Amino acid sequence: MKFTVARDVLSEAVNWTARTVPTRPSVPILAGIRMEATDGVLTLSSFDYEISTRSEIPADVEIPGDTLVSGRLLASIAKSLPNNPVEFTLEGPKMSLVCGTAHFTLATMSVDEYPPLPKMPEVRGTIDSQVFAQAIAQVSVAASSDDTIPLLTGVRMEIEDDTITLLGTDRYRLAMREFKWEPAQPGISTALLVKARTLGDVAKSMTSGGRVELAFDADVDSQPNSLIGFVAGTRRTTSTLMDGDYPPVRRLFPEQTNIQAVVDRNELLEAVKRVSLVADQRTSVRMVFESGQLTLEAGTDDNAQASEVVAANLEGADITTAFNPRFLEGGVGVLDTEFVRFSFTDPAKPAVVTGQKEEDGGQDSTFRYLIMPIRFGI
Repeated sequence: MKFTVARDVLSEAVNWTARTVPTRPSVPILAGIRMEATDGVLTLSSFDYEISTRSEIPADVEIPGDTLVSGRLLASIAKSLPNNPVEFTLEGPKMSLVCGTAHFTLATMSVDEYPPLPKMPEVRGTIDSQVFAQAIAQVSVAASSDDTIPLLTGVRMEIEDDTITLLGTDRYRLAMREFKWEPAQPGISTALLVKARTLGDVAKSMTSGGRVELAFDADVDSQPNSLIGFVAGTRRTTSTLMDGDYPPVRRLFPEQTNIQAVVDRNELLEAVKRVSLVADQRTSVRMVFESGQLTLEAGTDDNAQASEVVAANLEGADITTAFNPRFLEGGVGVLDTEFVRFSFTDPAKPAVVTGQKEEDGGQDSTFRYLIMPIRFGI
């Protein structure tokens, strides 16, 4: 086995593939990246029985072959190489790597013991990559990071014909984003539960091109270990879908709200960041909405305190409420509109956060963020 690849192309592909290599693999063989050199193409792949990745890059293949080396070590080496072509040569149980004056020798593992990658499900349609990346970022912010409730570490993906709805919650906040896609066939109706971490990786690494292909099994409910797959260019990844009944969170959004407040998004975000400097994990940022202004307050009498006033357009009665500053910043931060709208029914009930392009324009309801208030001073 002998081949040569461009350094930058190798580094990017290896580091993308190595992201799914487990840090503490259940069996040592899963710590490897498989390298297959054939017909001018080097294929890199990894698999941990839950998530698989596969990428192809051009290579000058002199002797075709197949080997398995430590994924994380290869990624570290690839990032540190000088800007020269990289030559790989398999010499018995060792892989020789030469780049300029740099030379490495890597131990190989048994390819025969490495598990075969799962078959990619059928492609069901395509999604604009930038829309998909934004939607994932907006919803993943609300997904739980608490592994003691694994179901809530996932994002529910509801597909109804040409509309996809993503839902994420950690019980204290809820994010929902709707967007259009191009299904291969009309009439698709299904719901998939995907780990938020997996979707986050997809958003970061597979949405630089024009479109992302979405693949999944036809009947996920009747098939154990059903898969979801994503394809972008020469990169593809699959993940086992999560099992369980996601809570019926859509009904948490109120049907009507009687108080509306519109604030400049950037001004609010910066003010929240400043005021929350004096708020520890047990305290809130209080929000006092009055005619023409919003006052942000944080801190207690016994400790540091902060307050700031920003302009606000209020419709309805004055209202005072309080939120976890991290949750508030997270929801406002993922909006891409100039203004943010708060919709209230009662100070003690959840508020709905949406975007708004103009101060006196209509709200953009494709993304909604529900946030639970907390009691003052706690």
